[in-house]
Amino acid sequence: MFRFVTFPRLMAAALVVVPVGAVATMTTAKTLESPQICEIGATPAGSGMVKLDALVHADKSLSGSYTFRVEKTGGGGSSTINQGGDFDARAGQTATLSSVSMGGKGARYNATLDVTVGGKTVTCTKQSGAT
Repeated sequence: MFRFVTFPRLMAAALVVVPVGAVATMTTAKTLESPQICEIGATPAGSGMVKLDALVHADKSLSGSYTFRVEKTGGGGSSTINQGGDFDARAGQTATLSSVSMGGKGARYNATLDVTVGGKTVTCTKQSGAT
């Protein structure tokens, strides 16, 4: 047979479960965000071009993998670039994992860098208006 849970019992269970989930979420977020290990650098490259660099900042030696996805629209067409692979970064260094140059009058880009180290993935994003 069906057993109905009364509202007070349901609320009590929710009050116990929510704080535990919130603590787990805060701990995970703090671990992944601090320190910031990834960044997408954007440098003007002349003639309406921009160079995007997928960077990893290593406060200690790191080994892992990355995927770098850049979607460009406007400026004479659209394109999607996917790059990725394994990396090793030395302690105290900023390593360039990949670079992409693109441009065109009125072009826009949306870039995403996923860095996975020790089974944990951190995502960095960067977008632009017209270049």
